Amino acid sequence: MALIAGPTASGKSALALALAESNAGTIINADASQVYRDLRILTARPSLEDEGRAPHLLYGYRDGTEPSSAADWAAEAAAAIDAVLAEGRLPILVGGTGLYLRTLLHGIAPIPAIDATVRDTVRMMDGSTAHAALQSEDPAAAAPLNPADTTRNQRALEVIRSTGRSILAWRAERTGGIGTRIRAEIRIVDPPVEDLYGRCDARVEAMIAAGAIDEVAALLARGLPADLPVMRAIGVAPLAAYIGGELTLEEAKAAVALATRRYAKRQRTWFRNQPLGPQADTIA
Repeated sequence: MALIAGPTASGKSALALALAESNAGTIINADASQVYRDLRILTARPSLEDEGRAPHLLYGYRDGTEPSSAADWAAEAAAAIDAVLAEGRLPILVGGTGLYLRTLLHGIAPIPAIDATVRDTVRMMDGSTAHAALQSEDPAAAAPLNPADTTRNQRALEVIRSTGRSILAWRAERTGGIGTRIRAEIRIVDPPVEDLYGRCDARVEAMIAAGAIDEVAALLARGLPADLPVMRAIGVAPLAAYIGGELTLEEAKAAVALATRRYAKRQRTWFRNQPLGPQADTIA
């Protein structure tokens, strides 16, 4: 199995397509936003032409009303990989959602459902407040976390309060990963940051030209709840603000470009600090 990961706009899809064409491969999506059929353009899913050049799986297969979790995707990806191998083809995972990939390879911690009262209390805290509480209640989990990382501090704090065990202890019991039975050749695509940001900006221009505004308008017309993942995909909010007359087109484009660059930066940091495996190679 081949795995090509890295930040958005880094050239992963082109690399995966070339590999698929030269090695009888089937491309399997590992991007959390590209699972939704509503946003082909805005999430930079492969074009219909590219999909015709090699088989593609797990792209646009979920309706926007059906949230996908890392565990959901990992189970579906594992089944897809097994099916591709049974066909005698090379599975090629490609995407930038590190949590999805880590869950697939290394499994998921069997953390029980968090008590609703605990969750509500913790989720009202900002990152610094949650981090300070975590330092007192679970110092080992707090040690590697940045106080500004609200999500991870909240998650670790709600786990220790709800289960009485550190999130680190739960993670040591990960189950369900395919890494022990399927060997993965891992490539991390990590171009120079100046090139990456330039590609991000160019992608936004291309998306607008290809009809991203109409795509978002169609999504908004569905009246979906704002907390669904598809509604929080990068670019939806600024383009919705433009459609609603709150931003000019140039302001909306600038906001989408900034959000895309920030996301790419977070992805670069994640893949550098959360290696998927010791055998991973980096491609500049």
